[in-house]
Amino acid sequence: MIIDTHAHIGHMIGFNLKEKDLLYSIDKYSIDFSLISNIECAENDHKGRPIPKFLQKKQNKVLKKTVKFVREHSDRLGILIWLKIRQELPDDEFTTLKEGDPFHSRVAPDDEKLEPVYKIAEKDNLPVVSHTGGCEEARSIHLYNAAKTHPNIKFVMVHMDLGSDNSEALELLGKLDNLYGDTTWVPISTTETAIKKYGGDKMLFGSDNTIDGRDTFLYNRTGDRSLYQQYFNELKTRISPEDYEKLMYKNAKKVFDIKI
Repeated sequence: MIIDTHAHIGHMIGFNLKEKDLLYSIDKYSIDFSLISNIECAENDHKGRPIPKFLQKKQNKVLKKTVKFVREHSDRLGILIWLKIRQELPDDEFTTLKEGDPFHSRVAPDDEKLEPVYKIAEKDNLPVVSHTGGCEEARSIHLYNAAKTHPNIKFVMVHMDLGSDNSEALELLGKLDNLYGDTTWVPISTTETAIKKYGGDKMLFGSDNTIDGRDTFLYNRTGDRSLYQQYFNELKTRISPEDYEKLMYKNAKKVFDIKI
């Protein structure tokens, strides 16, 4: 079984992640369940520039669109709600999973502005998923600070500090029981180290599917073999079968309370 805890749909400057391509991908590559968020809630582009107001969409409108798609495929899809944490905060419609993206909002997870999010997450026993890496606000230390301040909430460090050697995220991962990492664009060597140092309960499989197209799991945008082929093949020979099962689906079922 494979549960992908980090997949996407939606249209943003430079990306057009189609629903039909996601369904194609999870069918072709035997992904049993995917948690998806909609990139249309991004507030900044990949260079940190604010997306023009006329291209912005209200997060509740994006949420409703995402919910409709997921309900049509509820046996294999779940939702991670992408919060527009700089411009909007949760209201009564936000009653499921919460995802923040400090890289695309430029608000750090330990900013006091996010306290309303954490109150909802703790009340409803929901995990908080956050991009790490790429700018100061998205450094893993800020998510660590939030997790330390809110010990009753599970926090997931997506990317383990994208674009780095992952060393800071790796160190922080072992310091809190409620802090987890995911494998999105993380080398298998980092994941293997995390499992050897802290045991098999700390890492979740995630991919950013379909960020490199409908065959993200096979090859990247340059045509080179995808990193995820290493997760599907090589890594299972380097860690125990029990730890491999935890990484690929068991930890996700526990953290996100997925019933499949």
